[in-house]
This record gives sequence, C-alpha cells and structure tokens, in this order.
Amino acid sequence: MAKKLSAIPVSILDLATIVEGDSSPADAFRRSVALAQHAERHGYKRYWFAEHHNMASVASAATSVLIGHVAGATSTIRVGAGGVMLPNHSPLVIAEQFGTLALLYPDRIDLGIGRAPGSDPLTSYALRRNIKGDINDFPNDVMELINYLGPRNESVKVRAIPGEGTKVPVWLLGSSTFSAQLAGILGLPFAFASHFAPAQLHEALQVYRTHFKPSEFLAQPYSMACVNVIAADTNEEAEFLSTSFHQLALGLFRNDRRPLPPPVSTMEDIWTPNEKHGVQSMTTYSFLGTPKTIKVSLQEFVDKTAVDEIMVASHLYSLEARQRSLELIASVFAPQKSGIGNRESGNSD
Repeated sequence: MAKKLSAIPVSILDLATIVEGDSSPADAFRRSVALAQHAERHGYKRYWFAEHHNMASVASAATSVLIGHVAGATSTIRVGAGGVMLPNHSPLVIAEQFGTLALLYPDRIDLGIGRAPGSDPLTSYALRRNIKGDINDFPNDVMELINYLGPRNESVKVRAIPGEGTKVPVWLLGSSTFSAQLAGILGLPFAFASHFAPAQLHEALQVYRTHFKPSEFLAQPYSMACVNVIAADTNEEAEFLSTSFHQLALGLFRNDRRPLPPPVSTMEDIWTPNEKHGVQSMTTYSFLGTPKTIKVSLQEFVDKTAVDEIMVASHLYSLEARQRSLELIASVFAPQKSGIGNRESGNSD
C-alpha cells in the first residue's frame, strides 16, 4: 500500500558533478561536502555516490574514497554507493573497502551494487583488462561479497580483513528486471534507476515483490526509486534551472559529454524535436516546480509505485540553487528516521 510522502524517507544521489568553470574535480568534492552537510541538517536519510568513469561531468569515480571523505565531514546521515559497479572490481576488494568504511563510521555506510560497467567499452577494458565478463558471474559475485561481510569464519581460506562481521547493508541496483529478481530471491533491498532508465520501473518493482523471500536482511520487500527533482521558489525558476540538466542529457545523445553547463533561457534553439523527445523520454520521472507543484506529482508517483523510499537526483549548476532545492524538497517529505539501516529486518535505525 502506498504511503504519504511525509511517511517515507527521502535520500540524495550525487555524482560529484563537475560544472563548467571548475578548475578541477576538487571543486566538485567541496560542493558534495557542502551539500551533504546541508542535506543532513534538513533530515535526508542517505547521501549516495554513483560510480562512473571517463565522464567530464562526473568526479565520483573513486566512489569509496569519496564516501569516506563525506562521511568524515558529516555525523548522522548515511553515506554510501549508489552504486559500485561490481563487474569493475573483485568482491574481496569491495568488501575490504566498505568494511573499512563501516568500522570508521559505524551504522552509517550503505553498499549499493550494480552489474553495469558505468562506462564505455574502451574504459571498461582499461578498468578490468577484460571485457568478456559473463553476466552469470554477477549473482555469484554478489553472494561472495555478502559472505565476506558476514560473520567471522576462521575456517575459510580467504577472509576480508577488515570487512568480516561488519554486515554492511547491501542493496541491489538496477534499470531492468534482472537485479530486481535477484534482489527478491536474496531478500535484499532494491533500488531502481528511474531517473535515467524509466521504461521498466513498474515491471521491475513487480518482479522484485513477486520473487521476494524473507531473509536475515529483510522480513519484507523494501524498494527505492531514484527520480529527478528540481525545486525552486517559482515554477518558472525551476524550469529555467532544469535547462542545465537538459543540456547534460542532450550531450549523452550527441556523445558530447562535458561538464554541467549553466542554465539558458530556452532549449528550443539548442535541441532538435527528435532530441527533445529523446531527452524527455529518458527523463520521464522528472519533477520540477515549487513544493506545492512537486508534492502533487511525487505523491502520484508514490501511489503508483508503492516504493518505500525516494532518492532524488538534482543536476543544478549553482551550489546555492541546489541547496535551496534540497530545502524545498525536504519540506515536501518532512523526512522521518525510518528506513533501512544495518541489516535490520525491516526495522528502523
């Protein structure tokens, strides 16, 4: 059954966005710290970073390093990966990294994992030195990773030290039904990337719930959807601010990946009708406007999906505009302290 917005947690997805005019990715890191601290003050549940590589607008490639940096600059908000692309890494390395983070910042670290490379084929080869990975390896890698983070077992030949016994909460992320089914079978929380891949959202959620089996991690399904949200004091300002995001998405269609550009008065002389349709299709789940405007549409989204948590992605050029947007979004949700914590079986932290 769908819940009211005031009854569900709201979280943030960040890519440590590099904007036009930045002298280095260090500027993006400083903004991420400021945004995470701002989000913490306004009651957001989680602050996650996504792993992407070889993208001029994304500085969150070394995801675990950035998570540690932001966790050290905050005190209560959960910080995690949304996600680590497991095919790029060995499960043992990720278990050691996130086990270390969990010991440094107890009860505050999340590990979301996905099976996409988060890059183009050439970059994937540079990362892994092997582009022949079998998709069937992913479920085995997930189980290997979970076992490394599980109870201490001195009888096994390979142990994650640090890592074992930390029980870092593991989420499966997806933009299709594959990870949805696996998350259900394993009894793990599931997050869907509807902010850029909306097509299979409803089907994936249904598959997840249908296949869900209670586990030591969860007693019942727990789903989250990521959506694009830009809030401002007027609808017109939100539309204006959104043109930075639209230009960024247009660059993906044109294979012209560059830092996030400043907003423009209109997109009509920038994109073609076909490009406009493509961008709007990819960003179907985008909510723009004042709190009053977005509250109605976000509630309709929650009513239709019955997700347990919303994660927002907000590509805004100005730090001040993004901070204001986070404040206004928080006022819509009135964030609570409920949600997924350290492997509790559906209980609050």
